[in-house]
Formats: sequence, C-alpha cells, structure tokens
Amino acid sequence: MARRGRPTPVLVLTDDERETLERWARRPKSAQALALRCRIVLACATGATNQYVAAQLGVHPTTVGKWRARFVARRLDGLHDEPRPGAPRTITDADVERVIVKTLEETPVDATHWSTRSMAMAAGMSQTAVSKIWRAFGLKPHLAESFKLSPDPQFIDKVRDIVALYLNPPDAAVVLCVDEKSQIQALDRTAPILPLLPGVAERRTHDYRRNGTTNLYAALDVASGNVIADLTDRHRATEFIRFLNLVNRTVPEDLDVHVVVDNSSTHKTPAVHRWLVRHPRFSLHFTPTYSSWLNLVERWFGELTTKWLRRGTHRSTRELVASIRTWITNWNDDPKPFVWHKTADEILDSLAAYCQRISNSGH
Repeated sequence: MARRGRPTPVLVLTDDERETLERWARRPKSAQALALRCRIVLACATGATNQYVAAQLGVHPTTVGKWRARFVARRLDGLHDEPRPGAPRTITDADVERVIVKTLEETPVDATHWSTRSMAMAAGMSQTAVSKIWRAFGLKPHLAESFKLSPDPQFIDKVRDIVALYLNPPDAAVVLCVDEKSQIQALDRTAPILPLLPGVAERRTHDYRRNGTTNLYAALDVASGNVIADLTDRHRATEFIRFLNLVNRTVPEDLDVHVVVDNSSTHKTPAVHRWLVRHPRFSLHFTPTYSSWLNLVERWFGELTTKWLRRGTHRSTRELVASIRTWITNWNDDPKPFVWHKTADEILDSLAAYCQRISNSGH
C-alpha cells in the first residue's frame, strides 16, 4: 500500500556535517535545545522515520519533522533559533553609552547627583530605560560611601603585628583589645516613651535632655570574649593607667599581656611609659593611624551601642553608669569572642586593589 501524506525529505550528511553534529551533541557547553536538534538530525540520517526517531528521543513527531526539514533546507545554519518576533529595539548601543558617560562624567545643574527622573529628562528616554541601564552596569548615583586611608609609614608592619596576635597568639599570654568609648551621654527623652503595640512601632520624641557624660574603658579578651571594664568621669592618661592597674590585677600573674591600642595621646605619655617599665609583662601594640577597624574591641562597642545605649534613656550619669555595668555583667556571663579570619596578606591585597581603583578614578 502506498504511503500517504507529505513526502519525508531525504537527509544525507557529509562527513564534515556529521562530525560537527556529533561534536555539538556531546559538547558540555552546548545549549540543550541545540544538542537535541543535532541528535534528531543524526538519527534521521540513518534512514529512520520521524515516528521512530520521535519515540527514541522522547519528542513529538512534528518536532522531528520540523528540524529534518530545516536541516535539509539550510543545513547546519537551520539548527539555530531564528530571530523572535516583537517590537524592534528602540534604545541603541550609542544611547546606552551616552547614558553611562553622562552618569559618570557629568552632574545635573540643580543637584549633586543624577536621579532616574533627571537622567531620563536629560537623555530623552524613559525613567524605566534609565533604571534598567543603571542596574545592568551597577551604577547607583544615589549612594555614597566614605573611606579613610591610613598615612602611617609603618602601616604594613603594624597590620602584620596585630593580625599575627589574632591568628597565632603567643603561648602563656593573653591578648587584650583595649580602647575608650568617651563622652557617652546620659540622655532622657522630653516625654515618656510610648511602648510597642500590635501594628504600632515604639515611639519617642525626637528631642532629649542631656544629663551628663561618662567614659568607658574596656579590654576585650580575644580568646574568650570576656571584657574587663571601668567607667570614669574624665579621659586622661591618669585614668588609662588606673585601668591598666585593673587589668594587671585581673589577669593571672603568670601570663604575659599583649595590649592592642590606638594612637591616642593618652596612651603615649611619659607616665604610661614609666608604668610599662615597672610592668614588663605588658606589651602595647599600636594600630595604624585611622585604622580602628583593626581593634576588635570596637566591634564590642558596636554591640553595646546597638543593643543597649542607642534606645536607652537615663536620667543621670549614675543611672547610665549602673546601666552599662549591668550590660557588661550580662555579657560576661555568656561571653562571645569575635573571630578574626583574614590574614595580613589578604588585607593588604584588598587595600592595594582599592587604592588601584581610586587612583584610576580620574579625580
């Protein structure tokens, strides 16, 4: 009985086409759709019917017929997707470049930075288009970050010294990160705080009364997270020496004490030098200038501020001091050390890359 329907195109491959199809079909980076089309053509080239190939590859016979016909008509080029229908592109590469250059090299006459609306007006395109271009190239004119590079001539040596204390502390020694949080204000709101309610945030007045200040000296044990602290009315070398005496009494006598401190003038007075001579087990390690991020006690100060001071109210300095001492006691009941991960080389490489970026910024 004669075969009914449209005749099946005869598909014959050259050696080069077969080699190319086999390579595309097994190459890991080929799109899965293209690999399937290659397998369809290779199976059809054996003389099999569309129904047989469809059953073997788990596709519809219409799919097999489509790619058999496309290959016979256009050979290898017929296996690639044709341009999809839709509206033609209205924003050219030149338009994109113009927006990027204007964003990076110009500012609007009435503002310090561009917004999507002002850029859309200046570039003659929609706000949505500007927003998509900015997102594609990671441009955020509304954001500004701050930075401060240390001019310390011994920056590298100091970084290596302090990071070595964190990552490989000396034997029979304790490493303490010491600093002062000065001028902590005892603040009270001018009206009672309205408490948190379902659907309503806690509310407080924007203005406040100042009821004095205090100064907090803290020494964070890098290994345990325990904190030695003292609160003083003033912030001088005298108070710093008094705090060192407290540390000396608290740390067991058989341990050396390595103290990480910043470059405050109160840490370098002749009186402090004389105290260190009388207590040879103490060694001070100074962070580079403008590099308080190297001192782990700053991270602890951040916890104190965020969890206790920022939303606290205190009617007197005495109440503030008692409140801080309570928080420190609770911390030391379950101390949590801050673990340092980055090596000195990683820090220096990161800073070198950042310096390279800002040196090429054109400013």
